[in-house]
Parts: sequence; C-alpha cells; structure tokens
Amino acid sequence: MWLLSPILFLLSLPGCFSIQGPESVRGRERGSLTVWCHYRPGWKAYKKYWCRGAQWLSCRVLVETRGSEQEVKKDSVSIRDNWKNHSIVVTMQDLRQHDNDTYWCGIKKPIIDLGASIQVMVVPGKVVSKFIVNSYAEVFFSFYIRNHYMLLVFVKVPILLLVVGAVLWLKEPRRVPEKQQEEPIYSNWSCDPTTDTAP
Repeated sequence: MWLLSPILFLLSLPGCFSIQGPESVRGRERGSLTVWCHYRPGWKAYKKYWCRGAQWLSCRVLVETRGSEQEVKKDSVSIRDNWKNHSIVVTMQDLRQHDNDTYWCGIKKPIIDLGASIQVMVVPGKVVSKFIVNSYAEVFFSFYIRNHYMLLVFVKVPILLLVVGAVLWLKEPRRVPEKQQEEPIYSNWSCDPTTDTAP
C-alpha cells in the first residue's frame, strides 16, 4: 500500500512526463506568440486543447482540436496538432495585458487528462525589444567566449610555446669548438734573444 501511494500520486500529476512545454513565454502587447508543447507518440490520436487558469482541474478550455492535424481557431487563439513531430502548436494573437495568466497544453483522456503548465507574460513593446536585444547579446557573448577559448587552445597556446622555445634556444650559451681552444695564442712581443733593439 505504501509503495502504491507514490505511484498513484505521480500518475495523478497533470503531465506525468507525457507532455512537456516551456515554463514561460513572452509576447508583445498587441502582438502574438506561439507555444510548442511536445507529447509522447502514444497520445497522437487524442484530442489536444489549450486552457487557461492557475488550477489544472478548473482551467477554462479556450480551443480544442478535433482529433486530427487540422488547425482549429477560436477568437484570437488557434491550435494545431502535429502528429509527425508529436507537438501541439498554440498561437495567441492580439495580446493584451489581461492575457497574463497560467495556461495549459492539455491532452483529453478518458479518466484524467494530461497537461503542462505555461506562464504567459504580455509586456509592452519596448520591454520586449530590450528583452530580445539582451537575448541576442547573451547569445553573441557565449559564441564569442566559446570561439575565444577554441582559438586560445588551438592557435594561441601553440604559438606561445613556439616563441618561448625559440627564446630559450637563442639564450643557450654557445660552445667553442675544441680545435679552436687548442690553438696557441700569439703575442706581438718578440722572444728572439738575438734581436738587437739598441740604437
């Protein structure tokens, strides 16, 4: 009984790892946003829906598929089931501030539906623009850092080692050949006793 309780608890969770989506999405006010939720292949033929509300059991269904891949649109929300990619595509248009809420990608089942919660945030256009610019800056920075380290490892370090090796080789003291050391050193002084230096 104690072993069965955790299993039943996991099965009672909305998604139970059968459907997954992003934790949150952002959209510009008066603009649109698209959400992708992915599910396991076994749920392909089941109806999918998009509902709104913080509580899973009491969320309000906004739009629902007909058990096919055909797109269904209701008001400013549309949903399409992609059987090939096992994904639910939801598009919300003409976003307003009152659209900020918790939403769910849902799969309709005979007993307990499956669902994944997504937080939808609608922000003014300028804020979204700054968010997008910051995102691009982060991507560029990470790309630069990654390429910098690759350049450092594969180009800069070998060149540095070659330069250090060349400097050490040039600083190494030169050895004088042995034959040159054995040669006598001649002086300008004359050692001949017979030479007369007197006037």
